[in-house]
Amino acid sequence: MIKVYLACPFSHSDPKVRAYRAKMADKMASKLMMQGYLVFSPLSHSVPISKYTDVDPCDHDFWLRQDLWILDVCDEFHILCIDGWHNSYGIGVELKRAKEKGLKIYYHIPKKDTYGTFSKENQGNKRIK
Repeated sequence: MIKVYLACPFSHSDPKVRAYRAKMADKMASKLMMQGYLVFSPLSHSVPISKYTDVDPCDHDFWLRQDLWILDVCDEFHILCIDGWHNSYGIGVELKRAKEKGLKIYYHIPKKDTYGTFSKENQGNKRIK
């Protein structure tokens, strides 16, 4: 089975934006799981846990330390390209590591319907190596 690391932007000054980004990561992770992939989504893992720590949920050093070792055992690196992904510090670090490891890299470019969910017909996936 293919092991996937799913990157998604998170840090933002508005907690509602952070919650939305975590929700989108959860949705994409579930979609990939239903397609048969073994998926690690850092946001899906860390956001709920962060509520029980005294660590800022946007502390890059702390959370990347929790996540990057898992990237090292994955076969593919997937990026959920929602607003903020191209400026994301964390995705930049993760992408650099994925390239160093020679992982296959996929970009998921969602199309939203009127409810802000993924439209299966318009979901775009691009593989870039």
